[in-house]
Amino acid sequence: MRICVAGAYGAFGMKHLDALDAIDGVTVTSVMGPTAEKIEALAKKRGIGHWATTLEDCLARDDVDAVILATPTQMHADQAIMTMRAGKPVFIEIPMSDSLDDARRIAEVQKETGLTCMAGQVRRFNPSHQWIKNKIDAGELKIQQMDVQTYFFRRTNMNAKGEPRSWTDHLLWHHACHTVDLFQYQTGEVASEAFGLQGPKHPDLGIAMDMSIGMKTPSGAICTLSLSFNNDGPLGTFFRYICDNGTYLARYDDLYDGYEKQIDLSDVAVSNNGIELIDREFIAAIEEGRKPNGDCHDVLAAMETLDRIEQSMS
Repeated sequence: MRICVAGAYGAFGMKHLDALDAIDGVTVTSVMGPTAEKIEALAKKRGIGHWATTLEDCLARDDVDAVILATPTQMHADQAIMTMRAGKPVFIEIPMSDSLDDARRIAEVQKETGLTCMAGQVRRFNPSHQWIKNKIDAGELKIQQMDVQTYFFRRTNMNAKGEPRSWTDHLLWHHACHTVDLFQYQTGEVASEAFGLQGPKHPDLGIAMDMSIGMKTPSGAICTLSLSFNNDGPLGTFFRYICDNGTYLARYDDLYDGYEKQIDLSDVAVSNNGIELIDREFIAAIEEGRKPNGDCHDVLAAMETLDRIEQSMS
């Protein structure tokens, strides 16, 4: 499998390059980034044969079998559609779009082309959340409540590497997308009730810096999600699963019970790296000719719920 990583020198482009290095039978043959000096330097450092400043140049190559898009969110829909129109499967980093209309456009082209189109819902693949899902599927757990905190300190427009962004991140369409999809995936239900509250918008960035979201499934499970770009303290996303048979705390790739006893996740998956696991699923789905976990059509339900939440705040 010969892969192009677009947006390769961004924070998550680099994570995908590292993850792909760990997967046998995979070669990154092309990388794309908007600044020639940066992408050329990265290609030389990594020993990658081709670099370009446009996705079109990468798609025209015979040595590119599939594409991973780690580009700015606002580009995802048009670039995913361009990739599928070029006859190549595509993985779209989260979120696959920042609007429901664009998500539907992506899904429509996937249906037309029949190509693999996967959205980067990495929480489905983190071993901590996989462990919970396995227990749910085995009938050993039922979620009563998820309490989730997603906290960053980003009062300026910086990425995860501490570098300036050329685009603006969003608490709802990016960071809440993780939890909205995970809640519906873990419960196996689409939220029948969903609403949001947002704090004041940043005077320059034009986005809300604090947000609260509530959801409820038809069977009664609830989710409370708090998000902030104003939090000057422990950073990241922390999940509390309150179940009928225990309470569990997921912190990145680690899992604890309600009494802070760590749970062994060594037998859950071949790696404890969620990015590597999601890349493995993308590649396996292409090779096996099947729908991936995180297919763009499956993620539409989360995008529809995000749209309902956005409407509730307008």
